[in-house]
Amino acid sequence: MFTSVLMIEKALTSADVEFVTTLHGEERVSFHVLLQPRGEQADRLLRAIDDIALGELDEAVREGKTPEGEEAMSTGERALEVSLTALRAAGAQAEGRLLEDHPLDALKAVVDEVGADEVIVLTDPHYVEEFFHRDWASRARHKVGVPVLKLFSHSKA
Repeated sequence: MFTSVLMIEKALTSADVEFVTTLHGEERVSFHVLLQPRGEQADRLLRAIDDIALGELDEAVREGKTPEGEEAMSTGERALEVSLTALRAAGAQAEGRLLEDHPLDALKAVVDEVGADEVIVLTDPHYVEEFFHRDWASRARHKVGVPVLKLFSHSKA
């Protein structure tokens, strides 16, 4: 069985689930999902710049309403459960946990703990962070010791 650690920031869409569960053809995959709610990972200015770069002005305006703190964790718990349920329904084994801070330290620990074959980082584009190689995938490549695949979410959750 192929073991993937899947880092996400929001609930997986059906298109995302189909995409990650078919990456390895007929081989069975076990996912260890790590979700850090979006409200906890970057400051509002960077998120608003990303929204503007994508031409999503309405989203940039709404960044001030992105859940923070306990509200973000509650939203994250629901998003994690939806994602795990969808992965299992697609025939994959899946377990997961929420991350509150230091996502790359947690990622390294999980990769080592489960003997992961790869890491998949599945997020919306974060152009500012990507330009400076400060996004999760860029930073993880220097930390985890397994291949890191960076994918963009297919649509809004």
